[in-house]
Amino acid sequence: MEDKLEALRRKYRLLGQDIEAYLEGLLYSRSLTYWDYIELDTLLTLQKPRTDFPDENIFIVYHQITELYFKLVKIELDLLLQESWREEPPLLKRLSRIASYFRHLTHSFEIMLHGMESPNFLRFRTALLPASGFQSVQFREIELYMTGLRQLLAPHKRGLVGEGIEEQYNHLYWKYGNLDARTGEKTLTLRLFEQKYDAYLLDLAKSLVSKNVNCRIEDLLSRGQASDALINLCREVDVQINIHWRMVHLRTAAHYLKRDPHTLPSTGGTNWQKYLPPYQQHIQFFPSLWSEEEKKEWGRGSFIERYEKEVEAYWRMRSATA
Repeated sequence: MEDKLEALRRKYRLLGQDIEAYLEGLLYSRSLTYWDYIELDTLLTLQKPRTDFPDENIFIVYHQITELYFKLVKIELDLLLQESWREEPPLLKRLSRIASYFRHLTHSFEIMLHGMESPNFLRFRTALLPASGFQSVQFREIELYMTGLRQLLAPHKRGLVGEGIEEQYNHLYWKYGNLDARTGEKTLTLRLFEQKYDAYLLDLAKSLVSKNVNCRIEDLLSRGQASDALINLCREVDVQINIHWRMVHLRTAAHYLKRDPHTLPSTGGTNWQKYLPPYQQHIQFFPSLWSEEEKKEWGRGSFIERYEKEVEAYWRMRSATA
């Protein structure tokens, strides 16, 4: 105890503070409780439904959970920026956690698929216009942390856009994913998102030009220091985020919105059948880790089946040599 008190005295002396005042404060402070620490009472009041349909509460809570998972991902990416650029262990640790978070998100999307009554959802969704999950700025941040703007260009703009950051940013795939399906004009959903976040996201993209995760992977590859474990982990992150996570959105949209003889638009007014499928966008965070054949089949059933077999074979080999 004396050693701890002396260490505390040194700490507060360096801060120019009096340890006696802090110790006295401990006599009067209340015990910390779980509900105070995580702000439970506040957390449980953050759901503000716009209708009287009970399922809307499920819809809100699940999207809030998703955003908290995105925050966990961003914590790992922010920490990665502070860690050694030329070493592999930080990448292995952070990317393993990120892959785990997105695996949980993908599996949890069953809540969206089976957790609401379809007639109720189709009614309360009209009260949410023009809000859309498209407007999740945290997901856009994750994309920018992961890879360069060129990897995020709209497919029909690749090879046509120069090296300027502003030009590339203006032709990102998601800017074409929220156009009115009838007129081709920007939806109100997209215009509102751009007004709030465009300047911020452009500045973030500029700051990450040579610092994104793909740059670090390419650096290790160029020095022959990227292990098979890291390469396979990067491929797993790519598949989890750019195939599985997008596919569960596509399946859920089809479940609720595809009604014969016509298909309903999304709350943002977009043609979700063209925007959501990963085989339409062909987004890979780590393009050099995929063959041209794999890129052509990206997100299709044949690709997923072959990839899963490769993963299974890789882990069998790792287990056998452990």
